[in-house]
Amino acid sequence: MSNSKLRRQIAWDAARLMYERYESEYFRAKLKAARRICRGWVKPADLPSNAEIRDLIQSFARMHEGDARVENLLEMRLEALRLMRVLERFRPRLIGSVLTGHVRRGSDIDLHLFSDSVEPIGAALEQEGLLYEVERKQVQKNGEQRVFTHIHVRDRFPFELTVYASNKAHFVFKSSITGKAIERASINELEQFLEAEYAHLDLDQALVEVEQKIDRFQLYESLLLPLENVVQSKKYHPEGDALYHSLQVFDLAREELPYDEEFLLAALLHDIGKGIDRDDHVGSGLEALGDYITERTAWLIEHHMTAHRILDGTIGVRAHRRLRESESYAELVLLSECDRDGRQRGVPASELDEALDYLRNLAETFGDG
Repeated sequence: MSNSKLRRQIAWDAARLMYERYESEYFRAKLKAARRICRGWVKPADLPSNAEIRDLIQSFARMHEGDARVENLLEMRLEALRLMRVLERFRPRLIGSVLTGHVRRGSDIDLHLFSDSVEPIGAALEQEGLLYEVERKQVQKNGEQRVFTHIHVRDRFPFELTVYASNKAHFVFKSSITGKAIERASINELEQFLEAEYAHLDLDQALVEVEQKIDRFQLYESLLLPLENVVQSKKYHPEGDALYHSLQVFDLAREELPYDEEFLLAALLHDIGKGIDRDDHVGSGLEALGDYITERTAWLIEHHMTAHRILDGTIGVRAHRRLRESESYAELVLLSECDRDGRQRGVPASELDEALDYLRNLAETFGDG
């Protein structure tokens, strides 16, 4: 095989690994692709450049996602500005695809922050009610192993905040793709960029509207957390609290239909009303969820109690006929079975954040983040 053909194959495979998010680092993606294709050592000169891989990733995005890949670009830029204002004292800089416009499905909003400690950044995020995780990642760069500190923020769009020492604020970072100074924007520069890029945009009003939008997964979490304190009848729920029950039901549902987000949401959220009004937990739960679930998820939750009578054989003929007319009848019966089976004492169950992360990733993968 010629060196040029080998290089193209490695580039294509590395780009696929990064596009499908099996790898996030160019160097690791190239090594993995080279080892798979060549089954041995590959000379560094035969490896493709980061720019070649980046261009292929963008080709995949255009081919598989079309115009949908940039539908949320303005909102992502506004969300970036909103969080940058929150973190103003850490001299934030927007970098990466959200600034350049080369976004694809699941792209992070990448910010550089400058602080000698992550604790004050965490405190600022917590004050805004934002969930985050700190990661210290070893990366091979320019032949050296380096440790980077990242803060991953879960919001309407995912953020990756990279924290550098405060004395690096004016350091000129170079792109691993072009070798040139990395494109970045301060708060003022981003505001000017948005006003120039979107001539008819009322920036202040747009930011108000962005702040009013709710991350539906954070809403789900706020409604699920109180279930941990909801003690249920030991006769019907020997497993314990309503959150543990809901997570068991979710796990069982995922084993059956792992890619049906609407069904999985119904499994996880079917009892959230017990933390609001136990006398009408179905109605109160649906009211609290409002437009943050689909009609199908709402229908499954609405009828999950009635479905127990299907399993018992006690449902009336007319009521049963009405339910059978729905295209989601089979999933309703399956939800009822999961609801009944999710009442075991002491069995392992997912953590709440694990369940929500699974659903969030599912939504992002199929284009409804």
